[in-house]
Amino acid sequence: MTNKQAFLEAKKYIPGGVDSPVRAFGSVGEDPLIIDHGKDEFLYDIEGKQYVDYVLSWGPLIFGHCEKDIENAVINTAKKGLSFGAPCLLETELAKLVLSKFEWLDKIRFVSSGTEATMSAIRLGRGFSGKDGIVKFEGCYHGHSDSLLVKAGSGATTFGYSSSLGVPEDIVKNTHLATYNDLESVEKCFKNADIGVIIVEPIAGNMGLVPGNLEFLEGLRKICDKFGAVLIFDEVMSGFRASATGSYEFNKIKADIITFGKVIGGGMPCAAYAGKKEIMDLISPLGGVYQAGTLSGNPVAMAAGLASLNKIYATPNLYDELGKKSKFIIDTLQSSANEAGIPLQTDMRGSMWGYFFNENPVKNYADALKSDTKMFAKFHAQMLKRGIYLAPSQFETSFVCTKLSKDSLDKTASAVKESFKAL
Repeated sequence: MTNKQAFLEAKKYIPGGVDSPVRAFGSVGEDPLIIDHGKDEFLYDIEGKQYVDYVLSWGPLIFGHCEKDIENAVINTAKKGLSFGAPCLLETELAKLVLSKFEWLDKIRFVSSGTEATMSAIRLGRGFSGKDGIVKFEGCYHGHSDSLLVKAGSGATTFGYSSSLGVPEDIVKNTHLATYNDLESVEKCFKNADIGVIIVEPIAGNMGLVPGNLEFLEGLRKICDKFGAVLIFDEVMSGFRASATGSYEFNKIKADIITFGKVIGGGMPCAAYAGKKEIMDLISPLGGVYQAGTLSGNPVAMAAGLASLNKIYATPNLYDELGKKSKFIIDTLQSSANEAGIPLQTDMRGSMWGYFFNENPVKNYADALKSDTKMFAKFHAQMLKRGIYLAPSQFETSFVCTKLSKDSLDKTASAVKESFKAL
């Protein structure tokens, strides 16, 4: 069966043929690959073709596909039971391990997805601050819970308008939109409403890779301190990806709550939110903020997370080596684009890297939307044809893994140069 045939069959039974929208390849005008298996830095589709993978399940596979230690941890734990809906020792072990690198965070609660983590963190932040208003930023994605599926109105600060059918306007009326890397837009939100929570990706990865600048992030901390609001750093993507302490390595800012995901599950569904004791103790059963989940802290996900983080901590110079790979790729992209006379912007943070077909630097969502998505689609098709699997959207982040070899990097560099020439 070909990829095309398999996708046509999937569309008969699954809405759009996919279980998450970006997988449909709609923004690049192609049919998606149907994956058979992965190994190390490679994906293999059902037609038997091999691709160097820079999506890596959207981030969690920092050690590549089928890493033996993580795989063995999952298999051995699964033999004892997939889920108990009851406490297990692995939960405490992983909690201690995550918190060991974040000395200002006291407690952590595990959930099964990034959406659960951010949704719960916001509920907790509202409960602690006693205020309903939240500020989020255009272009920052925090999962698909109702109050976060909003887009900006005519101005930078306005009441939110639902950007998904099925989300009542009453739900999003307390969500205020601000502009990323723009403190003035945040200050206007606080002047116009009683804000109890700011949630932000300190290293935005869902409008393409757009890091928050230091002045902006420091300003958010000061605003929250001034108004008694809770600062939430959504590090579902950047946590243990940008560095062993996520964005903290770059900004040294202590958020009140941090959400984690991706890497702490080692490829299994796992996420978490962590904070100071006085905040976290408001969660049920200790306090009045309710959150629950049968599969939260299940032993298989905990085992995968432990294997993943233990391997991170045991690997000397891990982020230096990953950073060198990211740097090689963005340097190749930039030089090839320059040679071809095609405007391109690149950036990286540790094992995360991104690029925009854009004449100007990208600092926020409005900047990102000015990118040439048609050129991106053409480039994506050229790279895919040459065996390089990139995120099928201009507004996503790419990743490298430890298994990425010199041969695969050289293959990528050749594909980049050839693709720009073809453009």
